[in-house]
Amino acid sequence: MDSQPSSSSKRSISVDPSQESQPSYDLASLSVSDATLAADIDAYMADQGEASIPATLDVPTQSAQDNDIATSGLSGEQKLELIDSHCKVPMVPGTTWYLVSRRWYKRWRKACTGEVDKEGGVTEAELGPVDNSVLVDAAGILVSPPVERVDVEYIPAQAWSYFEDWYGKAQWPLPRRVITRGIMNEPGLEVMPPRFKVHIVTQASTNRDLAPVNVVLSTKDTVSTLIDSLVDALQQYGSRHPTRIWKLHTDTEGADQWSLDVPVADVKDKVDFFNENPRKTLEDALLESGDVFIVEYLAGSGPIMPNPDRDSQAEVSGASTPQSTASATPASGRLFGPSNFFDQMQTQSRQPSTSTDLVKADNSVLRPAALIKSNFVPRARSVKHEPGTLGLSNMGNTCFMNSAIQCLAHTQELMDYFLLGVFEEELNPENPLGMQGAIAQAFGSLSSKIWDGSGTSYSPRDFKAVLQRFAPQFGGYQQHDSQELVAFLLDGLHEDLNRVKKKPYVEKPDWEGGGDKELVALARESWEGYMKRNDSVIVDLFQGQYQSTLVCPECEKVSITFDPFMYLTLPLPIKKTWTHDVYYVPWDADKPHVKVSVELNRDASFKEVRQTLGRWMDANPEHLLTLEIFSNRFYKDLNDHVTWGEMTDNDVFVCYELPGPSLQSRSHKRQEDDPYVIPVFLSDAIRPARTFGNNSFFGYPFIIWLDQKDACDEEAMYNLILSRLERWTGNARELSRWEAGSPTDSLEEVPIPLSSDAPADSTVEINENGDVIPVEDSYPEEGDIVDQKDTVIRESQDEVLDEEPVELKFGSPRKLGFKKDIFQLHIYTHEKPYGENFSLGLKSGVSWETRREEAKDQDPPVLVRPNDVFVCEFDSHMKEFYFLEHKQWDKWDEFEHPELKANREAARSAKKRSISLQDCLDEFTKEEQLGEDDLWYCPRCKKHQQATKRFDLWKVPDVLVVHLKRFSSSRTLRDKIDAFVDFPVEGLDLTPMVGERRVATRLAEEGVDIQSLGLEDTDEPLMYDLYAVDEHLGGLGGGHYRAFAHNHVTDKWYHFDDSHVSPSSANYAVNSNAYLLFYKRRTTRPLGGKSHEKIEAARQHPKATTSDAAMEDTQLPTPPSEPMRPLISLPRSHHDDADVGWSTPPDTRSSSASRGSSSPPPLDDVDPPSFDDSALDPLILATHRFDMPDPLPSPSLPSPSSSNEAEMDSDGPDDRASNSNPNSPPSQRAGLWSVRPGPHPRRVPDLDDEMD
Repeated sequence: MDSQPSSSSKRSISVDPSQESQPSYDLASLSVSDATLAADIDAYMADQGEASIPATLDVPTQSAQDNDIATSGLSGEQKLELIDSHCKVPMVPGTTWYLVSRRWYKRWRKACTGEVDKEGGVTEAELGPVDNSVLVDAAGILVSPPVERVDVEYIPAQAWSYFEDWYGKAQWPLPRRVITRGIMNEPGLEVMPPRFKVHIVTQASTNRDLAPVNVVLSTKDTVSTLIDSLVDALQQYGSRHPTRIWKLHTDTEGADQWSLDVPVADVKDKVDFFNENPRKTLEDALLESGDVFIVEYLAGSGPIMPNPDRDSQAEVSGASTPQSTASATPASGRLFGPSNFFDQMQTQSRQPSTSTDLVKADNSVLRPAALIKSNFVPRARSVKHEPGTLGLSNMGNTCFMNSAIQCLAHTQELMDYFLLGVFEEELNPENPLGMQGAIAQAFGSLSSKIWDGSGTSYSPRDFKAVLQRFAPQFGGYQQHDSQELVAFLLDGLHEDLNRVKKKPYVEKPDWEGGGDKELVALARESWEGYMKRNDSVIVDLFQGQYQSTLVCPECEKVSITFDPFMYLTLPLPIKKTWTHDVYYVPWDADKPHVKVSVELNRDASFKEVRQTLGRWMDANPEHLLTLEIFSNRFYKDLNDHVTWGEMTDNDVFVCYELPGPSLQSRSHKRQEDDPYVIPVFLSDAIRPARTFGNNSFFGYPFIIWLDQKDACDEEAMYNLILSRLERWTGNARELSRWEAGSPTDSLEEVPIPLSSDAPADSTVEINENGDVIPVEDSYPEEGDIVDQKDTVIRESQDEVLDEEPVELKFGSPRKLGFKKDIFQLHIYTHEKPYGENFSLGLKSGVSWETRREEAKDQDPPVLVRPNDVFVCEFDSHMKEFYFLEHKQWDKWDEFEHPELKANREAARSAKKRSISLQDCLDEFTKEEQLGEDDLWYCPRCKKHQQATKRFDLWKVPDVLVVHLKRFSSSRTLRDKIDAFVDFPVEGLDLTPMVGERRVATRLAEEGVDIQSLGLEDTDEPLMYDLYAVDEHLGGLGGGHYRAFAHNHVTDKWYHFDDSHVSPSSANYAVNSNAYLLFYKRRTTRPLGGKSHEKIEAARQHPKATTSDAAMEDTQLPTPPSEPMRPLISLPRSHHDDADVGWSTPPDTRSSSASRGSSSPPPLDDVDPPSFDDSALDPLILATHRFDMPDPLPSPSLPSPSSSNEAEMDSDGPDDRASNSNPNSPPSQRAGLWSVRPGPHPRRVPDLDDEMD
């Protein structure tokens, strides 16, 4: 699913939790030359609760020339060029860019270019200010994460200032800061900065009906900036006395309905004291957007929130009165401020031994934990739960991650590998393709948390921080594809745990021909070559091998390769078709133009449309041209790149048959002697460019096809246009000049057979029977010539009077040629072929005289260019005569091919039967032809070919991950297939599908020793059982991920919906939402190969734990009623041998100086410090740090995910209590991890599923 960010390098965002704190940016430091602009932005941000958002508008100071440009009357094209030039500059960290609605931006570009699309034209006067209302809600907050060039455009601050100068102030400006993230420190726009909500805690209910205040910051801001912003945001509502800040548990029900003031009784048991390291960034502090903070102002009688660690409230009051803190607080009375509180911290506890640690950059999210002492005695409760049933809270569209983790965490063999600490021995932090071991460590720690059975839910913030550091595409708060995360995680674990420390160069073997034995040898050589570079637990469990076969269509060369796979992507045998009418225009004017109903797959290209029409209409597909018509012109070139499904129901498609190649194929490269395919548009009287009024087209555009000879003759082109125009008018006869026929034209020639008996010079006579007889010549007697003439005339007249009158017959009129001056022919240049989206606009035509002058030196003297456009200008009389009542473009004959009827009947039959997983496997192994974008180079033909390709499974892994390809996408179309796929829970038999087994069977029948070929266990069927399903509900761009998984310890199925876990059944997992299927092979041998051996060795020889003396020196004090913390022994699956214990080593994190030591258990119900304590030694609190939760909580102490309430969890040692005694040794104060004085663990975020 793609949900997709810009691929532009300047906008790619990578995440780097180790990056040092960025300098704080404040709107007060805006360096914009336009002071009014800055003031307006400040006012807007204050209204929206974003007054504290750090942003620096590093806009270059405008020169006088720039000011002149901004205020002078630029043309639309000049404005477009100016903005484009600013948008091409690279993003610089710390600068501010703006989000502009794509809808408004497209209208602006239309106004500048004069383009007229399907929505019509627009002028600059009609634009108005930048309109971002489609992106935000009523409060001006982004509704959902926008996608660049789909929802929004990113423009720099200078371009934004131009927009406001030209079109006015925007109602919803959306400034965003450019930040750097990730190990590559690449700049990117922080489109969705974290937004926090702030409340004021009161002694009792108040009558103020005020909404809570929102504070928007950057993930690169520090905790110090956050504290300042929280207090500043409430200055107009609260007291100026010293404050304490508390963080509300993220799953607190009803908190979204709270007003600004919250009574202490409603929050005292639902908050943690917020005392995070002030130098940490919000990203490193793992703070998420939507976190809620409670600000406590010191009342006259003392603190409002209780201090359970004190003997009496009076003691707290006495220690925290305004008078007692006044000396340490400036006149403002604010305890948290960069000019007082943190300075106070540094002066109170400045130690030379810890100053280095204080300013040292936190270069790793994961670092081993050391144990420290604490004077606090926790009141803890031990609440055990079934292992493997820990829910993972949703931290804002992270359901895709939670569901994927649950599926992988319920892979028994993988969990054995991590929970027994085997992965520590195989970490490969030096692998340049890996992630320095961080992904493996984070996954190992999270796995321990899931299986320790000590809580019901947990917020995997630390894992997400590591994940987005190395995979920035999964950062932020957008929805992502769970399959993509599984693929990344498996690949990351593989590289982090790769046993090959130095990868050799391995050449891939080629298929040289042969039979089954040679095929087996090639597969084995390919796998052995792969294993020389890749050897890990992921390879042992998840990787198989498939066979790819290519056949050249010309020389029939066969190429066979073998490649590994980590998951199997199966297409669904469902064809999502779309039916639409195509208007077909034959070249032969005597053939009618017809409307053809076409039904094709949505992902079919228009090349397939032309092939279908060519087959149905008995035409050469290469001679067909497909275009979209809109507003009496060609709107879009429907070439091979355009898919059938990306068009809409109201689009009008036309297909023209030409007498030669249409030149529309993507593979065509224009040659000098190619014909010219010229579009022709019909227009009313054309007004001069840049004058008032619009030029408009009418009628039906068409195409003329010019060879080199016709392209040199203006009159020939005029006549060709009229010959095409005859189809579209009922007065086609009146387009030509005609000559009336003569009477002789109607006489028919009668052949007269001559007898051979008559002399050649004799006189013959034809009688009534048609016989020819000779006659003697007779001459009249001599007489008066006048008398003879008079006699003849009289006789003729008498005969005429006696006979019937004869009607003279004239012949058919003869066509002399086409009429002249029916229209004026204009020629225009255009940037795109076929006149795509051509508009007269501000363009002026090219005169024929100019073209004739240019053609003088050419041979032949061609008058046209490849992208020229012809416009036929009709005056009103000619237009009325030919087209008013005689137009033919609205008269089409219907045509439906029998093939369409057969396809529809087959589709109806297919809908009646369900789809099985076997159908998907058959679709995967079906032979197909490569597309034009994926040509194969044939070594025999020495050229690229559209070969046929076929995939086959050759070897399958022990754990098979099946990805049902429900999502499809093109450049403009994204779709999801919700069809139900029936897959077995038990007994998926892949034996007939695996090539290695089929070949082994054939060789065994031939008497070949298959074991010598490396083929083993061929008698055991390849049977698989389902153990997990990752499902997706909803549509694209959102939806929600959940998981079903089988718990190998309890032998039960569970349903995981983020933090909510409930018992379930395997049958419920088989549904139409199933997206990823996890199967495990049913076999008599152990799964995992080499990894299994290491796991068993770890079972038999667990690591030595820290000595009792060391534990006494470092472990937290244990209450008298509680025994000393033992080593946890995790339960084994009931399928395993009960004699072998499955004990977890004391520490499953990476090896370091602290390996072998055990992290302290979390502390529940530890009281926060009072106001005085919070300032006693804050330097100590600021220097300690810890990043990953303890995977091994004590069974007698509460886990980081347990508390009084079922859904409460702790995010690890960051929430644990510490000794704040300033007299403690520096070595203990400046440890490797911090212990915070917060008494209550954070709750699991329980964001609304709708956010997903």
